[in-house]
Amino acid sequence: MLSLFDETPDYPLSLLPHDGTVHYYGKVFTKEESDGYYDYLFNQIPWENDEAVIFGKLILTKRKVAWFGEKAFEYTYSNRTKYAKFWTPELLKLKQKCEEVSGETYNSCLLNLYHDGSEGMAYHSDGETDLKKHGAIASLTFGAERKFLFKHKSTKEKVEIFLETGSLLIMKGATQDHWLHRLPPTTKVKTPRVNLTFRTIEEE
Repeated sequence: MLSLFDETPDYPLSLLPHDGTVHYYGKVFTKEESDGYYDYLFNQIPWENDEAVIFGKLILTKRKVAWFGEKAFEYTYSNRTKYAKFWTPELLKLKQKCEEVSGETYNSCLLNLYHDGSEGMAYHSDGETDLKKHGAIASLTFGAERKFLFKHKSTKEKVEIFLETGSLLIMKGATQDHWLHRLPPTTKVKTPRVNLTFRTIEEE
């Protein structure tokens, strides 16, 4: 943890005390770069309402999503299957930045658009069988700053951080086995946030 005497954080920050690895790199883009990417992502990505099947009923979320990759991967979660669109030049640049900073590689990206603080995500783990076991997931934020929470599945310990625009967070190792994460709703945020989660799909 940071001490009260730290004037500037020593990035990357290591967030989890045990049973996983999460590094927060802070802002990896300038304000001008972040504003430019936010404008592109908000206006040019073909957003769709997310779908989930809950108790046999199809639910459409206010949150919108898009799915991209190096080929037309199938990706199934919440009992719905999606097919990846091919990378845009801008998304490839963002992927390259994540790979340069993290030293990891990614072949796909799930994008989320939260219109304001009323839209969030409940506690979950990214443990879909399509994902590379213990592979890294890179999370980029553009737009509104939002609180992000981790909760240990057994001990119920919690870790929180505020994700800034232009920032990068990496989850890897056994994190998804032992920790849940969520984006809690808030009445304080009135503007949109775009989140990109770069990941690796493994096909049989």
